[in-house]
Amino acid sequence: MSLNYCTSRYNTLRRKTREVMIGSVGVGANNPIRIQSMTNTLTPDVDATVKQAIALAEAGCEIIRATAPNVKAAAALKEIRKKLNEAKVFTPLVADIHFLPNAAMEAVEHVEKVRVNPGNYADKKKFAVLEYTDAQYQEELDRLHEAFSPLVKRSKELGRAMRIGTNHGSLSDRIMNRYGDSPLGMVESALEFVRIAESHTYQDIILSFKASNPKVMIEAYRLAALKMAEEGMDYPLHLGVTEAGDGEDGRIKSTIGIGSLLYDGLGDTIRVSLTEDPVYEVPVAKDLARRASLLWNEETEAQHDSIDPFSYSRRKTNAVRINDNIELSDNQPPRVIVKTHLPITDTAGIIKQVCDTQTQMGDSKLEGLLLSIQSEEDFVSAFKIAKALAKTLDFFALEINPAIHWKHVKTLNFPQETRWLLSRRFEAQESKLLEVIAQDCAANQWLLAIDGNASTLDALASTLKILPQEHLLYTLSQPEADKHIVGSYRALAECLKKHALKGPLWIRNTLENAIKPEDFFTARLIEASLLSGGLMCDGLGDLISIETEPLMPKATALAYNILQGARLRISKTEFVACPSCGRTLFDLESTTQKIKAKTGHLKGVTIAVMGCIVNGPGEMADADFGYVGGAPKKVNLYKGKECVKYHVPEDEAVEELINLIKENNKWVEPKEKATTLTV
Repeated sequence: MSLNYCTSRYNTLRRKTREVMIGSVGVGANNPIRIQSMTNTLTPDVDATVKQAIALAEAGCEIIRATAPNVKAAAALKEIRKKLNEAKVFTPLVADIHFLPNAAMEAVEHVEKVRVNPGNYADKKKFAVLEYTDAQYQEELDRLHEAFSPLVKRSKELGRAMRIGTNHGSLSDRIMNRYGDSPLGMVESALEFVRIAESHTYQDIILSFKASNPKVMIEAYRLAALKMAEEGMDYPLHLGVTEAGDGEDGRIKSTIGIGSLLYDGLGDTIRVSLTEDPVYEVPVAKDLARRASLLWNEETEAQHDSIDPFSYSRRKTNAVRINDNIELSDNQPPRVIVKTHLPITDTAGIIKQVCDTQTQMGDSKLEGLLLSIQSEEDFVSAFKIAKALAKTLDFFALEINPAIHWKHVKTLNFPQETRWLLSRRFEAQESKLLEVIAQDCAANQWLLAIDGNASTLDALASTLKILPQEHLLYTLSQPEADKHIVGSYRALAECLKKHALKGPLWIRNTLENAIKPEDFFTARLIEASLLSGGLMCDGLGDLISIETEPLMPKATALAYNILQGARLRISKTEFVACPSCGRTLFDLESTTQKIKAKTGHLKGVTIAVMGCIVNGPGEMADADFGYVGGAPKKVNLYKGKECVKYHVPEDEAVEELINLIKENNKWVEPKEKATTLTV
């Protein structure tokens, strides 16, 4: 199978698509990336839905979705559209349909676009174990053709658009048994419906392939782009990570999934799904779209690496040992390092900063400290800091200015009680100096991070091959001139593979590596998630450093949260939480916060908080426990995919969830946080 789902893995050339009009808003082709969100009111409450839709439009939302779980809710869209028009808000509306074709047939009369989910639109989803013969499978397709065709025909008559949106958590039994719970199943589920639509010469279609796991979501969209190209399809893509959660975690997961695809040139409209007021989704989506547009090239050379983009596997590396307990390798979780923003001469301030960080972070300790060495005098301060923190940190990294003569460095009396990682940027002509530095590092049991792009390392390859590999790792503090930063790291990894160099890869989040560096936390979060999260979902990265965030505890937490968002290192409870909508059967935002407050210390436990059953059991596929709306004010509790407690009163459900966790021996009592840390 071809791996070329995009033009280039090193530069961003936007995928060419047809234009699909949603009312007066064009999606795909030469249009900007469109921003979407979804109301979380009950649609029959027309005034509340109109009020929220106006707030979304004023925030910059270009397409607004509302749920239509039944015919009554779908019929209410007529009055909602009327009142929005009267308020001079002409933002197109989308009806979100699950299960009921008759609700879709009502909604299409009133709104500019209808979203259907192939997994539950006139299809079976009971998680039954069945084997379909080819004849039975075709019978199911014929039945779907009959059920779906009326909506297609009416959409065509009225000039309505349609989103065919599959969710990892709501694939039908038929798809699950033929393709498994997989990205391929997600793609094939959507394409079956596309083929039905095309049989009626209807092509005003946008596609989506969402999952709560960014890796699954990324692979599904890539596979969809490839499959569409093979079938001559050019439909726009709606990007989103479903059930991303709230706060920092929700923004990180969404950025990892959406941003990785935008780097590849995929994506024409996006929604950042947060378990918050939907107005807060809009600025995050706008920021992602803005940064993506800065990457677009008018044309670029077709360039691809050898990573399989449809199947995750971690890059194989040598083991580089930091100390007796920690090594950098593909068999270990990526490690966390942070750079201080205090002057290196402020040794007391830096020592206090590290101690305060370790106290605040609890079990998610800062493992390494990066210090910038700009002059020979800076070594004195660095050694003082290292001696004070030798028992607090696992290692110290020194980024050494190339202008400092190596002969001075090698004669210094490095403190022996700690482990040292020296980082230096090399140029293509410095092979002799590289050999000397690497041999000296090996002799002193120092690690050496070679900072250079693919072109530089290509020129240095013959020297690199003869060096002690157990002391070497590789990094990139600034992108190549002709590649974006993710492409530069991909090219670096490809160069290392070509020359059989297996040193670990250090991903550095620096100002130079940012698409557009900006001095506020959300921008730094997005930039770090785009770079580190995107690369790690490609299997690249063994050490991560956040060098742009001035507050050390925030920088440390951000690094751990990115690793958790990429499913590479679990440092706290993992929450799968859907954004609230009109189907939600309890106050999702406050309930999620309540559950987090009670269970957020359960490292390695995954808890799903789902407003209803539309995607609940499916998106809980890898969750240990689930809290799912079963009826108004009633909650169903799950262990894995199995519902074990039905219709628990909402005011008792959180405690019952805790009892369920205890019954399954997953509960630990929360630790009291220490208030001081001394060295």
